[in-house]
Amino acid sequence: MTRATLTLGERTLWRDLDLQVRPGEFIAVLGSNGSGKTSLLRTILGEHRLAAGSGEFLGQPLRRGDSRIGYVPQQHLADAATMLRGRDLVGLGLTGHQWGIDLPSRRRRARIDTLLAEVGASGYAEAPVGLLSGGEQQRLRIAQALAGEPLLMLCDEPLASLDLRAQAEIVDLIDDQRRARGFAVLVVTHDINPVLGVVDRVLYLGNGRFRIGTPDEVLRSEVLTGLYDSPVEVIRAGGRILVAGMPEQSHHPEQR
Repeated sequence: MTRATLTLGERTLWRDLDLQVRPGEFIAVLGSNGSGKTSLLRTILGEHRLAAGSGEFLGQPLRRGDSRIGYVPQQHLADAATMLRGRDLVGLGLTGHQWGIDLPSRRRRARIDTLLAEVGASGYAEAPVGLLSGGEQQRLRIAQALAGEPLLMLCDEPLASLDLRAQAEIVDLIDDQRRARGFAVLVVTHDINPVLGVVDRVLYLGNGRFRIGTPDEVLRSEVLTGLYDSPVEVIRAGGRILVAGMPEQSHHPEQR
């Protein structure tokens, strides 16, 4: 994206955003509620049109249905009554629901089996999704996103509602797949700590503006204070980072 500005309704979420994602790079997208993190992913997916500036992926304008972009949406745990099996959820990535192209039944089953194995979900392929844990469901959604052989993976708060162990497992899974396949990753997260060991750069959105750089460059009190025009303190202790005093912004669910 070059000098990109996104406006939804009467509100400008961010302006003059410059973001070039390098092949194989892992970027964490951070910011207060309403700063436009989810909307950034939806813009890359072609669901929002920029008010100004430009956005391209591999030399072509951003558009809907680009199979080269994988997407793991915000997790909403499936209801216990949901009878969709694990393999059925992954199979949606091959039928157009997640950009894919349908395959003949034998090839399709083999492809699903491969995807399940790659994310460590073969053991519950036949289980109803609604009976699986949050971490197990998230593995299936990652497999679904991998079905199109993406060159860019977008993950919208993939660690939400997961315990610390499951968070670590999902981060390792995404990172392992990134390294094996060579795709870039954009992860929206409210907490940098679970991904701190694998992230290359941080994109911080706030107050209609942005900062981008390594965690050490961006996650500093003076940098975030300047971004928000309000005192923000970054505390580092025990290998963890805490951002205190970050202003909250009123938001529509689509503007996170």
